[in-house]
Amino acid sequence: MNGSVNSVNREPNFDLAEHVLAQSRSDFQGLKKLGDKSLAQLPEAGFRWRPEPESNNIAIIINHLHGNMLSRWTDFLTTDGEKPGRNRDAEFEDDDAPSSELLAKWEQGWAALLGTLTTLTPDDLLRTVTIRGEAHTVVQAIHRQISHYGYHVGQLVYAAKAYRSSAWQTLSIPKGGSNAFNAAKGTGTAERHKS
Repeated sequence: MNGSVNSVNREPNFDLAEHVLAQSRSDFQGLKKLGDKSLAQLPEAGFRWRPEPESNNIAIIINHLHGNMLSRWTDFLTTDGEKPGRNRDAEFEDDDAPSSELLAKWEQGWAALLGTLTTLTPDDLLRTVTIRGEAHTVVQAIHRQISHYGYHVGQLVYAAKAYRSSAWQTLSIPKGGSNAFNAAKGTGTAERHKS
């Protein structure tokens, strides 16, 4: 087994709580990056396009994420994650906001989330917060939102890719490109059998 994979976890001063916070920030930033790269490929019409009539378009997904992020991450440690002023149902109604306004909401939501995460300390991870009156540890609340946002960013990426079709610029390894990618990284099949 390659010793470098787990070497970080075996350092004597390794702090698990710090690692959880750092990894959570990294996971959220990764989701935002996927969304950013997808949104950058869209013309104005792409924000309203639906793969089928019952699907949410990208504008609705952004509005929902914005509402959820502001509600969950504002006064995160001190108030319920479902704020009284939030109108969740309205997040799923189509509106005529231009892409510039939608992108501003996208950035505002992520800024609220990432700004709050930077203020959390290891001592906060086992504190109790509530979401709709249900108690969660901070670490549970973080992971609940990683899962939720991953679900919706996945929808956003899918819709953007479907809209762009053959003009889509892949966000990861292109189809049929795994062997070349692995060879370039030195992680191909032959390399793995040497270790």
